[in-house]
Amino acid sequence: MNVAKWLLLAILALPVAELATFVVVASAIGFGQAVVLQLVISFVGASVLRFGGGTHIARARVAMSTGSFHTLQADAGGALIMVGGILLLIPGFITDVLGVLLLVAPLRRVLGALLGRSAKRPSDGVVDLERDEWRRVPEEQLADRRDPESRR
Repeated sequence: MNVAKWLLLAILALPVAELATFVVVASAIGFGQAVVLQLVISFVGASVLRFGGGTHIARARVAMSTGSFHTLQADAGGALIMVGGILLLIPGFITDVLGVLLLVAPLRRVLGALLGRSAKRPSDGVVDLERDEWRRVPEEQLADRRDPESRR
């Protein structure tokens, strides 16, 4: 099975797993306490998004306006905090556990490093070639591809 099918299966199975987990927790601590716990955790998630997520969104806007993708990569921890807040906001104990794990700084750094390693780095326009992979072309054979406005 490819990744898309596994992801779809996980998304479809999550509500069933959340409901089963809620039933187990409610039978252990009581239905009323389980509902109150879910409401408190959702409030915490909203607070995390309001305070932690707002600063991350502001930094992302500045980075996007300057066109600096490296600034966005450096702020991956802020994005993981936002994802953690969203997971806390979603009702259910499984997503709450995942959200809390994303709010723990050492685990967030490890996950950020793993995601950073697997993400494709943007090209900076430099291509490194071996000596036998390139040849010099006389300048008169090259087409002038510059914008006419930039030559003024």
